Amino acid sequence: MNDLLDNLIQNGDFYLKLTLEHLKLTLIASLIAVGLGILIGILISEKKKVANVVISLVNILYTVPSIALLGALISFTGIGNSTAIIALTLYALLPVVRSTYTGITNIDEKIIEASTAMGSKNFQTLLKIKLPLAFPIIFSSVRNMVTMTIALAGIASFVGAGGLGVAIYRGITTNNQILLLNGSILIAVLALTADYILGLIEKQFNRRNKQKSLNKIVLAVISVIILSVSIFSSINIQYNLIELASKPTTEGYILAEIVGQLIEEKTDLKVNITHGVGGGTANLHPALVKGEFDLYPEYTGTAWQIVLKEETPYSNDLFNELLNKYEENYGVTWKGMFGFNNTYSLGVQKEIADKYFLKTYSDLAKISNELIFGAEYDFFEREDGFNALSKAYNFEFKKVVDMDNGLKYQALLDKQIDVMTVFTTDGQLSDPRIVVLEDDLGFYPSYMAGMVVRMDALSKYPKLEDVLNMVDDLIDENTMAKLNYEVEIGKKTPEEVAKDFLKEIIIEVK
Repeated sequence: MNDLLDNLIQNGDFYLKLTLEHLKLTLIASLIAVGLGILIGILISEKKKVANVVISLVNILYTVPSIALLGALISFTGIGNSTAIIALTLYALLPVVRSTYTGITNIDEKIIEASTAMGSKNFQTLLKIKLPLAFPIIFSSVRNMVTMTIALAGIASFVGAGGLGVAIYRGITTNNQILLLNGSILIAVLALTADYILGLIEKQFNRRNKQKSLNKIVLAVISVIILSVSIFSSINIQYNLIELASKPTTEGYILAEIVGQLIEEKTDLKVNITHGVGGGTANLHPALVKGEFDLYPEYTGTAWQIVLKEETPYSNDLFNELLNKYEENYGVTWKGMFGFNNTYSLGVQKEIADKYFLKTYSDLAKISNELIFGAEYDFFEREDGFNALSKAYNFEFKKVVDMDNGLKYQALLDKQIDVMTVFTTDGQLSDPRIVVLEDDLGFYPSYMAGMVVRMDALSKYPKLEDVLNMVDDLIDENTMAKLNYEVEIGKKTPEEVAKDFLKEIIIEVK
């Protein structure tokens, strides 16, 4: 508990920023869902023949897995807040629509008839009779919906939208349980606090004079909306702002921090880093081309296979061809080639390696049908991924397991899997319980790390190119592995590791 509190205090600015982002996403999505949900509920209460169809459609949306929905939305709305807000709003609609419809249709018909007989118009009956009587049911569902939305907003980090999910996802990726727990606890605190406040409002309404209470609540909601809009619109639009992104890996975080800190130190530019965008290259490259980001760390072999869809194996002598195709097809170029090659390999439990005398992939192939293989999700979809590797070496594993990249090592050490993909600069490879096998057929190509950057960003900010040139040949494989180790095992933050590294090579940063 002391470690959690110390981390929370030491990184207060980080957690405060994420909390405010989380609240912003939740508030916007909840307000849209309430307004749209009540409107839909009112409309279908007047058109009961279509009510079942509409509610069924909303029900279907509710059953779509959140990751699947985000993945589908990215193709249309890209990376960032818009995608997250749309997804959260869609999930929040069902309880509001259903409760509004149920609350209105369950009102005693005699009350409606009495209102009509007294000369009230439909709108007056709706405003003064139906909504006040249905309000307790509607508000109760809104209370539950807001709590659910706060919890669900953790997925926003998958599409680079921020929020406390960033802490959770980064904690998983970097093997940092404290970061993961603090992010989870803060989300729980936000949800419980919101539920408590809405509970007080609900009690106020349930007291006498419901119409006056309703008016007060409506006034309060309007005030919150106005205040929120004022706060968010008062945030100054920053000029000379560079949007930098990273993949959801420890190495991606560190490289982005190194470049981001250098840019701010050596120029008058400001940098906003969106860490850990889910889907890696598959989502980052389209976002870069659209202009949602200006640059991010990438690997040549990945770009050759995933972006350019080339079937021939990549080697370093093809770099100029890779560069030309990037510039001609996407308006993106490569700058800041760090100098290290981070290629794939396979790691196995040492006990298994010793038992079967495993040294190479070919050795592994002979006993693969007795072992369980685990890898990150995108490895199974890559051109140079699981299928191609299995075909090259005739692997036939007993079982194959998809898992998050940050969970692989723990799964291997816990003996839940026997074999896993690794990167040759992984910090956790220093663990003596893991043996890295030799790719004896030379299956994997070169994966030299560098920055891909929009060419219009280089034209707009000429100093940016000077900074990127500073990282050329700055890091070798051993150095990168040590930096990853400091985060994954040493429990330092990527920001701290990047800053210490730059100081060590006498590039001072603030």
